[in-house]
Amino acid sequence: MTSPYQATNTPADPRHSSRLGFFQRFYLVEVLQGLKLTGIRFFANMWRHTLHTVFRVKSAHGAVTIQYPDERRPYAARLRSLHRLVRREDGSPRCVACMMCETVCPAHCIYIVATEHPNPEIEKVPERFDIDLGKCVFCGYCVEACPEDAIRMDTGILEFSSYSRGGMIYTKETLLALEPAGPNGAPTSPVPIPADRSMPRNRSMPS
Repeated sequence: MTSPYQATNTPADPRHSSRLGFFQRFYLVEVLQGLKLTGIRFFANMWRHTLHTVFRVKSAHGAVTIQYPDERRPYAARLRSLHRLVRREDGSPRCVACMMCETVCPAHCIYIVATEHPNPEIEKVPERFDIDLGKCVFCGYCVEACPEDAIRMDTGILEFSSYSRGGMIYTKETLLALEPAGPNGAPTSPVPIPADRSMPRNRSMPS
């Protein structure tokens, strides 16, 4: 019985050979063809980019890269960015300290301490509401689990950093001071600067 599989390396279609030629074994021709294609694209884009930046030709757009931070890509409306706490009309947080976000958080980066609200119609209010952004995975579970719509991730802020782990912990006051992003997704609030970011540049970093 004849095997349906080929015993040799000979292709079924003779027009497509599976054997490499002498020059193909060194990949020299393929490397030169790749360098040719890269060079054509590079110098063509460089010329159009020079026309756009030096000679101010607005219609010439060579570089496909966004010139960050002078130019920014528009953010999607559903982008999960830095958290913020929603305020009531009197400025107090809408959060009722139900611990739902702290419970559902897979990274355990939310820490809440509840206390009594001055308004008898509201049972509780967070005395302390901290988010450790060094642990946060930006999954959005806290936003989905909140029954009061008290926490959102719509600030549009993605550029935050710190020199220490403690500087990545954002408190209730910091989260309440943030505002939602604009219609184009750009942040309307300044990026919160931790205390350790204000150190002098010539100061040695802690080990």
